[in-house]
Amino acid sequence: MNTTADTYEAYASWRDIRNTRPVDLSVVVPAYNEQARIVPTIGAFAAHLARTNLTWELIVSDDGSRDATRTLIDLIDHANVRVVHAPRNAGKGAAVRRGFQHAEGRMVLFSDADNATPAQEVARLIAELEAGADVAIGSRAAVGADVVNRSLLRRVMTAGLRGVVRVGLGIGVADTQCGFKLFTAEAAARIAAAQTVDGFSFDLEMLHLAQRFGYRIAEVPVRWFDAPGSTVRPGREALRFVWSIARIRRNGLTGVYRNA
Repeated sequence: MNTTADTYEAYASWRDIRNTRPVDLSVVVPAYNEQARIVPTIGAFAAHLARTNLTWELIVSDDGSRDATRTLIDLIDHANVRVVHAPRNAGKGAAVRRGFQHAEGRMVLFSDADNATPAQEVARLIAELEAGADVAIGSRAAVGADVVNRSLLRRVMTAGLRGVVRVGLGIGVADTQCGFKLFTAEAAARIAAAQTVDGFSFDLEMLHLAQRFGYRIAEVPVRWFDAPGSTVRPGREALRFVWSIARIRRNGLTGVYRNA
């Protein structure tokens, strides 16, 4: 995980980086009241990507934060980091969709603001796109994943919901909810244009749409650490999860996705 020293060391190396070629990678980070975590997460990505040959941008999609999130990002003042503001809190799915719509990269990564999956893991996902996948998703359930500090409640809920997803939507991946997913620009744009779920379960709809549109999905084992400060409430979100499955199924049956 990031330390304060790591963050400041990274910050010193960001300042003069400029994109002089088309953008290879857009990193979209949805944020709502993330003042405690957003700067270290930006620092981790910037420090890692500055050591690669990729041209990149990082888009913080601020979902109507009421704390100092926006102020802290503005203070960074880095050419590769920009913010997309929403006037009010609309939900994580809405924030990711907004970020995708502003992305300019040939690849678009969605990453949670808590940096639970380290920035270095993006190389594994990029390798899958280069091998022909349209979507590469980080997975805590795939063989080879390294999961640390995950609570028993989360493990039990995940196992139960995985079965519900398989039966309810037919999504053929083991981990739909890891906040680390990479898309080709074409897949990102088409999926974002068709999305209807604004809340926490938006990942389900993204993957359902990816399958519906015939995109090849690769599930990639990643490192993941259950970072402190999560705003997810497992019981409440489980109910929303099931409701989202019903909504996605209804959308499919009523033709909502037909022209996407």
